Formats: sequence, C-alpha cells, structure tokens
Amino acid sequence: MNKRGTGAVFCLIAAILFASRYITAAIFMSGVSSWSSGLFGAGLQYVGTPLNTFSIISLIVGIGYLLWAEISEMKKK
Repeated sequence: MNKRGTGAVFCLIAAILFASRYITAAIFMSGVSSWSSGLFGAGLQYVGTPLNTFSIISLIVGIGYLLWAEISEMKKK
C-alpha cells in the first residue's frame, strides 16, 4: 500500500472512531424515556475521551501520510 492509501485508511479510522463515540453514547442512553442535550452530554462523559483522543491521533497520522506523499511527488517532478 502506498503512502496515499495509508493516509486515507488512517483518516477513515479517525472518522470511524469519532462516530463510534457518539454511537456508543446513544446506545448507552437507549433505555432513557426522554432525551435532552444535558443527558446526552452525561452519556458522552460516561463513554470518556479515549475514542476522541485516538481519532485525533489517527487523523494527524493520516494527514501526515497524505502530506508526505504529496511532498514526495513534488520532489520527483
């Protein structure tokens, strides 16, 4: 797999991790009879920040790989 493909995969992983935090909180809160933003915020706090942290790290790595691929391509020309 080339650098662009690796960068795209890392960006995809970041998007999946970012979305899974909210999906996990929604699943956790599925038994609640009424919804509010404060209640959903509490669900997000229960899920925690590791998914958010890993998604940011994956996004930075993915963008780094994409930039590296573009810089390498520019140097070839």
